[in-house]
Amino acid sequence: MHLFTTRALLKGLLASAVGGPLARQASAQAYPSRPLRLVVPFSAGAGILDIMARILSQHLSPALGQQVVVDNKPGAGGNVGAEIVAKAVPDGYTLLIAGPALVVSPYLYAHLGFDPLTDFAGVTMINSAPLLLVVHPSLPVKSVTELIAYAKANPGKLNYGSGGVGATPYLAVELLKSMAGFDAVHVPYKGGAPALADLVAGQLSFMIENVPGTLPFVKDGKLRALAITSRERSPLVPDLPTMIEAGVPGYEMIGWNGIFVPKGTDAKIVERLHGELAQILRGAELREQFAKLGAEAVGNTPAAFTAFVKEESARWGKIIRDRGIKPE
Repeated sequence: MHLFTTRALLKGLLASAVGGPLARQASAQAYPSRPLRLVVPFSAGAGILDIMARILSQHLSPALGQQVVVDNKPGAGGNVGAEIVAKAVPDGYTLLIAGPALVVSPYLYAHLGFDPLTDFAGVTMINSAPLLLVVHPSLPVKSVTELIAYAKANPGKLNYGSGGVGATPYLAVELLKSMAGFDAVHVPYKGGAPALADLVAGQLSFMIENVPGTLPFVKDGKLRALAITSRERSPLVPDLPTMIEAGVPGYEMIGWNGIFVPKGTDAKIVERLHGELAQILRGAELREQFAKLGAEAVGNTPAAFTAFVKEESARWGKIIRDRGIKPE
């Protein structure tokens, strides 16, 4: 081989070897240079996740200097939107906001196009929020212990609604059924709002749902609240007992939402996103907006969030197996 040809070849190989990392580093330093896409795996207006996404995008856009576009991609219990992000280019421009439905999907769906534990990188938990256990006023119960006793005395008579298998309210009831030893018929809906409407109309017996969705009906006397699902009482309903105080020892169910990016996203981009989000979540304005929704801002580190997601996956896997819930 000619000497000049050999030198040219070696130069090309060297450039190829270092060009990839250098190019990625330059890309990370320039990030972001165009609008970002925040995928919500449920319908617009379907629940608190969509509300959180829109509040967050309003704060994140000016912080990053680029528009953050909320993109609703509903379907298959949140799996359609999650798969879109899992298979997106890992460049930091496609984000996913998701909660417990993401980590329970492998236990509830037989064929997924992604693995929630290996196909995503966690950025941070956005918020945590308790839920309310509410019943229709026609149900002759005024406490959690009375509800459990009534359910045991009337097997198969009670029913409850949720936004679908895998949704946080569904999991909350399954956890209660498992710990308290009673049964009730699940009625799936395409969102929490239509389920609540049927509960108010008397078509359902009870639900465990988010605070902002249920509290107005409780205040109007259209629903009766029995307990809150957090370990501590909520300032929004300080007179309402926790499930533990109400007679279900060890019961705790906290809804949460977090930000994920595709696996392989540059660590510096993840760090930048986390830094901006953490600062936003410390702000008084956003904390006040979240508090009105019964939620608490979090903003933990990527490592802490990733560890939490793994713990949640293991926890719900055991509950789903113990309950005998089969993948669809």
